[in-house]
Amino acid sequence: MRKPILGNLLRSKAVEVNNHFEEVIIGNRIPKDYFITKGTGESDIAIHAGSYHLALKAAGVEMANIMTYSSILPGIARKINKPMHIVHGSVVESIMAVANGRKGELISAGIIYGWLTERNTGKRYGGLVCEHNGNFSHEELENKLRASLNELYYNGFEEDYSIDEHELITQSFIPKKEYGTALVAICFMNYLVPVLR
Repeated sequence: MRKPILGNLLRSKAVEVNNHFEEVIIGNRIPKDYFITKGTGESDIAIHAGSYHLALKAAGVEMANIMTYSSILPGIARKINKPMHIVHGSVVESIMAVANGRKGELISAGIIYGWLTERNTGKRYGGLVCEHNGNFSHEELENKLRASLNELYYNGFEEDYSIDEHELITQSFIPKKEYGTALVAICFMNYLVPVLR
């Protein structure tokens, strides 16, 4: 007797699933709760597998696989305290600024964000986030961050929204070892998942 080929098995499984389960279509995930963290690291070996990893460790997220977003916060997003435990190997999605440099250089990373509020209703619409990194003094970094946030706001949001509740997070240092990394991050911990049908 001939054994069924893999294709037949897959088709029969698909029919079985379709006969017993309803299909669900979900929309794009919406990040919800987030925490803010920062850290520095230095190494005589490398950046990625050295100072960057140690900066993640100082920030308390070295056990996670880090993915980065662009610079938008949903209206439902809510700041929480950094969790005591993150599962080793889990995915942590973030908005992150990272500065890498060499021994004796000032390296700085920073994030600024503010919340947009609808002028007509007073309802929170969402947040704008800007990141910068480089060889900047604290004052230079802060000025760049504020200028970037203003540029985003005045080019597309000013007419319908006000912006307030700014928060600015920076991290700077001068590495004594060959390589150094400074980072700041907004890290998301959970998501709203819309069910479309």
